[in-house]
Amino acid sequence: MTPLIFVVLAYLLGSISFAVLMSKAFGLADPRTYGSGNPGATNVLRSGKKAAAILTLLGDAAKGWLAVFLAIKFAPHNGDGLILVALVSLAVFLGHLFPVFLKFQGGKGVATALGVLLALSGWMGLAVLVTWLLVAVVFRYSSLSALVAAIAAPVYAMLVHLRPELVIATAVMSMLLIWRHKKNIQNLMSGRESKIGGKKKEVQSA
Repeated sequence: MTPLIFVVLAYLLGSISFAVLMSKAFGLADPRTYGSGNPGATNVLRSGKKAAAILTLLGDAAKGWLAVFLAIKFAPHNGDGLILVALVSLAVFLGHLFPVFLKFQGGKGVATALGVLLALSGWMGLAVLVTWLLVAVVFRYSSLSALVAAIAAPVYAMLVHLRPELVIATAVMSMLLIWRHKKNIQNLMSGRESKIGGKKKEVQSA
């Protein structure tokens, strides 16, 4: 399989929206029509259906993990292989952000990025997950947790001694993730950001 095909397939895999699929499976409204309008696990949780949100989270993380796992397994064990793994990591992440199946209007990429990081390094992925959880427990803001975890990810990548190509891919994902949260940053600064588990009334006003 040529590198280009690998990258394209990773992008198409990333384009699969589990938020939309799970919402349809559970008979819920399209997640793009309520709350933040983001097709992701946090917004699906606002529907009140925890099972749908959990499956969305797992699905989005799994597609990121699977794409990178397969790239690592089948890529050449040399510099070109590392570049391919880095490109696949970015492709599956970009697929989630800009899915061809949803007219390029996708989610913010937190779960998919986590899946990618877990595949690149279990210890790095675990550290990012723990960082997210600690911030979420203390402050109860999903967006703030994602932002702190995104900032920490490239640091963790260097601490676990990932190769430079993979550190760069991690840093690019982090920057894109922060960019996708620009509205959340504004809401956090103005005190209008909704908290995890917030009531529907709070979500609508946000």
